[in-house]
Amino acid sequence: MKIKSEIDKQYKELEVHVCNDEMNDEVKNVMGQLHTFFDSSISATDEVGNKCMISPMEVYSFYAEGQKVIAMDKDKKYVIQKKLYELEEEFGSLYFIRISKSEIVNYKKIKSLDMSLSGTIKVVMKNGYETYTSRRNVSKIKQLLLKGKQ
Repeated sequence: MKIKSEIDKQYKELEVHVCNDEMNDEVKNVMGQLHTFFDSSISATDEVGNKCMISPMEVYSFYAEGQKVIAMDKDKKYVIQKKLYELEEEFGSLYFIRISKSEIVNYKKIKSLDMSLSGTIKVVMKNGYETYTSRRNVSKIKQLLLKGKQ
């Protein structure tokens, strides 16, 4: 599979083209994942109790806090009615990775990994949020980050 990007002023919004010589399972799978990712939204409750829909693309982290699952975007937090494992199953193949028992993060939103601490690694997100992961998760996070830069 080849992945190519084209940056040009003629495009006013994001376009994704899937090209192949035939409609096969691989094309159907890619199209399904794209539709799931771009068309999906999650029912949430914001900090003041308003019901709203959020895009998983905008979420930096899903984490468990007490009996609730919280979604954090650039500057707000939302309560989600789904379980963490359900979110991981639904969006894990896209941009989310489990970094601990109680948290999955959008690896496209990771700014840096601070490995100066012994035993744990600080994960710094692009919005300034800091969280921690164990050393056993670092190799898969590094693989995803390196894959994303290609």
